[in-house]
Amino acid sequence: MALIVKKFGGSSVATPVKIFNIVDRVLRERNADDKIVVVVSAMGDTTDDLVALAKQVTSKPYGREMDRLLSTGEQVTIALMAMAFQERGQKAISMTGAQAGINSSDAFGKGRILGVDPNRVFEALDDGNIVVVAGFQGITEDGDMATLGRGGSDTTAVALAGAMKADVCEIFTDVDGVYSTDPRVASGAFKLEEVTYGEMLEMARLGAGVMQPRAVEMGFRYNVPIHVRSTFNNNTGTIIREDYTVETNKRVITGVADDTNTAKVALVGVENKPGTAATVFKALAKNNVDVDMIVQSIRSKDDATTDLIFTVALDDVVLAREVLENLSNSIKIEKINIDEKMAKVSIIGAGMLGQPGVAAQMFDILGQEGINVEIISTSEISISCLVAEERVKDAVRVIHDKLLLDDRG
Repeated sequence: MALIVKKFGGSSVATPVKIFNIVDRVLRERNADDKIVVVVSAMGDTTDDLVALAKQVTSKPYGREMDRLLSTGEQVTIALMAMAFQERGQKAISMTGAQAGINSSDAFGKGRILGVDPNRVFEALDDGNIVVVAGFQGITEDGDMATLGRGGSDTTAVALAGAMKADVCEIFTDVDGVYSTDPRVASGAFKLEEVTYGEMLEMARLGAGVMQPRAVEMGFRYNVPIHVRSTFNNNTGTIIREDYTVETNKRVITGVADDTNTAKVALVGVENKPGTAATVFKALAKNNVDVDMIVQSIRSKDDATTDLIFTVALDDVVLAREVLENLSNSIKIEKINIDEKMAKVSIIGAGMLGQPGVAAQMFDILGQEGINVEIISTSEISISCLVAEERVKDAVRVIHDKLLLDDRG
């Protein structure tokens, strides 16, 4: 007997026919005593359609009401899938995130799972049901619906699996695993058999769209093995877990990621005194604007101003500009420049620890290709460069070919 959480994305449940295909697959693969929880996203492009619908009413970010609207997409899917299971003679029950015990922060549109109380899910499983849970949503302390950000259904699935001590969490997608980079960009991209939580977290954070970063965090926190695999075949996908095998661990670089959802913000002529940077980033954080790569350039010893440069997500540009313009009333900022035509390219790999020269190789490759690097940021297992959006695919391709493929032999 096994307890398994299975998550299916929007493209996998886009039509009633596809929903029945998922139902039939789950029933076909299930062993007699297995307990199954299925987490689903909204059907197809439903979330995008709901966002477009909201834009016909307002251009303002009414967070609470937007989350109320967007959360309906998954609720349609769970009801249809539960009906489909019942049509096949299998007991099933649908649950919203709130009914499944998903407790969220009140950062609307970017909710974080604060805890999971799966008692009602366990009761339904013990009663012989397959439980179909709405991903992407939780309930706040005040009883409001909050969504978990793009890819939030992954986080729902892994959090449930962790809280329930499931044997595995399977993430079904339209690709058959995690690749070294996007195969549509680099023809030599290859599927990874295994990655560590740390590597996958960096890949997801830096633009790899297969997993949401918070979902990987949940997997690490609860030590839940995550199996990323295809909806459309039975092949083994990619296993995400704490340690991979010695054979796999020979590689220096695991993957190349890119993120075009990036804007560069330059605060020109900011007063250069202690506490100024803290004031800027506290104001952004208070408004739930995530900030990434940060550079402060000192003009000269005698200059009383400095330039502060950082990146934010494109989705946060309007709010970031509003926050910074309000801030310029209390601290000196000569000019606010925002460039939305930027992108990040990153290399990730636990093998880079204690391996000198990797950064130099990356910069040399980009230089030979005539790609200018504007900002650089690093972690223990990643190096990221901010480049012009129009060159980011070229950057991914040459880095992958000259670093990963050569390293693979």
